[in-house]
Amino acid sequence: MNIYDQAHAMAKAIKESEEYTLYQRAKEAAYESETNKALLKEYKRLQLQLQIQVSGGQQPDSELMEKYQKLTAVLQMSNEATAFIMAEFRLQRLLADIYKILGEAADIDIDMLQGN
Repeated sequence: MNIYDQAHAMAKAIKESEEYTLYQRAKEAAYESETNKALLKEYKRLQLQLQIQVSGGQQPDSELMEKYQKLTAVLQMSNEATAFIMAEFRLQRLLADIYKILGEAADIDIDMLQGN
């Protein structure tokens, strides 16, 4: 079996994983509400901006951080949005673990990429 076939098999395994299944269900439930969908989109946009600032060695913009914190508080009032955020986090952790395993196999220093 070539490496690309194995990658496709891994992609299939991920799609069949509990983490992915729960993520998909939580996403569908959260996105039923157009309000939740819009708030989650803004949440992710702000989260990405903050991550870019931090990874670039900058101090997070205080106004941006305040907006993010307020939006987080609003989203926590929705059980569906909270469940989606948690399910997405678990799926991202699974993918990060897989990437770490692959990085170690290729002798790539993952800690360097994470700033550790």
